[in-house]
Amino acid sequence: MKKNLSKKEFLAISVMLFGMFFGAGNLIFPPLLGNKAGSLMPVALIAFCITAVVFPVLGIAVISKTNGLTNLSQRCGKYFALIFTCMIHLSIGPGLGIPRAGSLPFEMAVAPYLKENLFAARILYTFMFFLVAYLVCLKPSKLVSRMGKFLTPSLLVLITAMFLGVVFKTNLHIAAPSSEYANNSVVKGFLEGYNTMDTVAALNFGLVVTLAVRSFKIEEKYVTGYTIKAGALAGFVLFLVYAMLSYIGMSTSAVYTNAKNGADILTSVTSSVFGSFGIVLLATIFTLACLTTCIGLITCVSKYFETLTNNKVSYNKWILLWSVLSFLVANFGLTTILKISVPILILIYPVSIVLILLGLSHKLLNLDNLTYKCVCYPTVIISLVEALNALHLQVPFLTDVVSRLPLFKISLGWVIPMIVCLVLSLLRQKLCLKRALN
Repeated sequence: MKKNLSKKEFLAISVMLFGMFFGAGNLIFPPLLGNKAGSLMPVALIAFCITAVVFPVLGIAVISKTNGLTNLSQRCGKYFALIFTCMIHLSIGPGLGIPRAGSLPFEMAVAPYLKENLFAARILYTFMFFLVAYLVCLKPSKLVSRMGKFLTPSLLVLITAMFLGVVFKTNLHIAAPSSEYANNSVVKGFLEGYNTMDTVAALNFGLVVTLAVRSFKIEEKYVTGYTIKAGALAGFVLFLVYAMLSYIGMSTSAVYTNAKNGADILTSVTSSVFGSFGIVLLATIFTLACLTTCIGLITCVSKYFETLTNNKVSYNKWILLWSVLSFLVANFGLTTILKISVPILILIYPVSIVLILLGLSHKLLNLDNLTYKCVCYPTVIISLVEALNALHLQVPFLTDVVSRLPLFKISLGWVIPMIVCLVLSLLRQKLCLKRALN
């Protein structure tokens, strides 16, 4: 056993974590943010990074300290822990995250250049994509070497090349912010960060990184520290990449005024700057970004369900199951997958943020399990109503009550009740302590 990781080992783990985070949403949402925010891009980017960088890094720290999402969520009760952790793993896994990452590179970087046999081409592409992901996942102990030393560094080099090409080969054409950003760029940027799904993913990746650190034979008391440092470095690199991608969107916002998504912007920009080579460059970037994320998600979801079944169903069987299911779902098409993503994210993201904040302040505020329940349960109820509202569904009486909450119209109705419940719970704890001392 040793006390320190070498610089090479630490860097490989950090880069691996970045690769696990950086997938479909991370690539397409920042350029669109830059395009729509225009001159307000820096402000919107900072708000975006709160939910797309800061909370994911904090999530890694909390999961490392509590040794897993299950341990953290059990403070709200064992049934809550079971339901919530299963929802998290299924949503970022075969239900949404993995199929989205598998279908996006084809839809955005391959499909636009195919005139016929689109369905057959999609099946072939996604089959090869998930086959590669499955084969890499077979050896989770080699994730650091395969992702941290090859796949992710290649991705970073390609993104940097694309950014530099835009900087040196295009003139600035910055538009005024669109109405949604002009009215409230901070809130819009904050909510756009939901789409990356990284705060949710961090609740699972934290344990994978911890295991990666342990694989280098580090003494247990130093594992948490290195996991947190790796999360911080990965977060810093995420911020740099988001800044580059947002700049690409902002710098061409007056040119591509009708862009529907970030992929359209990147496709147009790379084709303009690099010509036909730009198509190959973008296709490679999309594939690498989504592949590294799929590998990370399949690994952590399979590890969780292997543990949940007490190893009765092996890890290898789980990765095969999730790879096959994700392959099938991915072939329903990106549009279908994205339609169901918004209500799911509105439901699980707020609870994930609240759990991270409570986990961080657990020792500082000496929180008990009742406080976790008093804060998380109302957040779940409000988030459920907001998610149903996004589907244009209403719950009699409950929807009417929740819709009157401050910030409900911008899908942040859970914030004020969360703060109030936390303050009241802390006062309750203080009164109980005072009575116990008397």
